[in-house]
Amino acid sequence: MSTASSLAQRQPATAAQALYEFADSPLLLRQQQQESNARSYPRRIPLALRRARGIHVEDVEGRQFIDCLAGAGTLALGHNHPVVVEAIQRVLADELPLHTLDLTTPVKDQFVQDLFALLPEPLRREAKVQFCGPTGTDAVEAALKLVRTATGRSTVLAFQGAYHGMSQGALSLMGSLGPKKPLGALLNSGVQFLPYPYDYRCPFGLGGEAGVRANLHYLENLLGDPEAGVALPAAVIVEVVQGEGGVIPADIEWLRGLRRITEQAGVALIVDEIQSGFARTGRMFAFEHAGIVPDVVTLSKAIGGSLPLAVTVYRDWLDQWSPGAHAGTFRGNQMAMAAGSAVMNYLVEQRLCEHAEAMGQRLRGHLERLARDYPQLGDIRGRGLMLGVELVDPAGTLDALGHPPACRLLAPKVQRECLRRGLILELGGRHGAVVRFLPPLIIDAAQVDEVAGRFAEALRAAVA
Repeated sequence: MSTASSLAQRQPATAAQALYEFADSPLLLRQQQQESNARSYPRRIPLALRRARGIHVEDVEGRQFIDCLAGAGTLALGHNHPVVVEAIQRVLADELPLHTLDLTTPVKDQFVQDLFALLPEPLRREAKVQFCGPTGTDAVEAALKLVRTATGRSTVLAFQGAYHGMSQGALSLMGSLGPKKPLGALLNSGVQFLPYPYDYRCPFGLGGEAGVRANLHYLENLLGDPEAGVALPAAVIVEVVQGEGGVIPADIEWLRGLRRITEQAGVALIVDEIQSGFARTGRMFAFEHAGIVPDVVTLSKAIGGSLPLAVTVYRDWLDQWSPGAHAGTFRGNQMAMAAGSAVMNYLVEQRLCEHAEAMGQRLRGHLERLARDYPQLGDIRGRGLMLGVELVDPAGTLDALGHPPACRLLAPKVQRECLRRGLILELGGRHGAVVRFLPPLIIDAAQVDEVAGRFAEALRAAVA
C-alpha cells in the first residue's frame, strides 16, 4: 500500500490529547527566521506538513489532521485526488509543453470547452475568456481593466466586508482597512463602498426583508440621483458569499435586485467566484442560486485542480480592449489546465453540487444543535460547504437587532483547541470572530460528523 493510500485510511486523531507546541521544530524555526513578516497562516496554524491525501494531512511529526481549510477552498477534491494526479502525470508522460504563454494547445482548448460547458446557457452563448496570471487577484485586476476600457468610466462600486485580493487594484476594493492602512493612498482610485446585505449585522439596523429593501433602495438612489456625488460607475463588484469577510451569503432577492438595478443603469456586474465557484455552495457557481447572469466572473482557486490558474470570463459586449491589454508570463500553465479539466469533469460526473449541498446541510445541522447549548454561537450561515460560525459574547451589549457583540478573543481559542484535536479551521470576518468551514467537497457523512464532534469538543474546552 502506498504511503498516500495508507494516510487516507488511518484514524486522524493520534494527537488529540496533547498540546501543540512547535517552537522546537527546525522547519518552523527556519520559516520564522527566513520568511517574510507578512506570512499569515503559520502564525495561527503552526504546522510543517509532509504528506496529504483526501481530507487528511500529516505533519513532519506524524500527527494527522482533518483539513477544513483546503487551500482556502482551492482543493475541491482534497489532496492528491487520483483524477488530478493522473491528469498531471499524463501531461508529463506525453511531453506536452508545460508553459505556452497564451499560445493554444489541445489541453488548453479542452479546458476552455469544459469550462464553458459549466456556464449557464445565457452566459455561455456570449462568453469570452481571458487567461490571467495564476492568482485570483490578477483575474480581478483584469476585470477592472476590462470594464473600464469597455465603458469609458473609471469608478467601481464595491462592498463593505469585501475581499478581492492583495494587489494594489484589488486591494482598493477590500472592505477591511487593516491591509490598506500602511500604504496610505492606493494607486487605484475611484472606488466607492456600499453596505453589504449582512443580515445578522444589518447596516441599516433592520434585518430581514426590510433590510434588503433598504439596501436596494440605497443602491438605486445612488445610481439614479444626479447629485449623489458618485459618478456613474463602470461596474459593481460583488461576492455572492463573502468569504474572508465572514462567510456572509447575500440574500437571493437582493442579488436579483442588484442585477436588475445595474442592468437598467448600464453598469457592468462583476461577480467574484474565486472562492465560491465550482460546486462549493451547492451550485456550480454561487450566482446560480439567484438565477442571474453577470457580465464578468472572476475564477481561480479550484479551477486549476490545486495548481495555480486564474481566468476572467465575460460577456462579449465588453471585449473592447486591445491585444496585450492584459498579459502575464504564467498564464499558460498546461498542468493546471489538465488538472482543472479533470476536476470539472469529476464535479459533474459525481454530482458534487448535490453532495456539497447535502453535506453542508448535515454540518449546519450539527452546528445549530450545538448552538442550543452554547450562546457563544451567535450566527451560523453560508451555503453548501462554505459555512461560518460567528462567535459572540453573550454578556455583551446587544445591538439594534438584539444580537450580542462579536467575541474577538474566543475565536482564536476555539481555533487552537481544534488544532489540538486534529482539526484545521481558519478564521475570518469582522474582528476575526468567525470560524470558517471550507472542507474538500469529497467529504462524506461520517467525516462531517467527525468534524462536528471535534469542533464541539474544542468549543467546550475554549469556553470552560
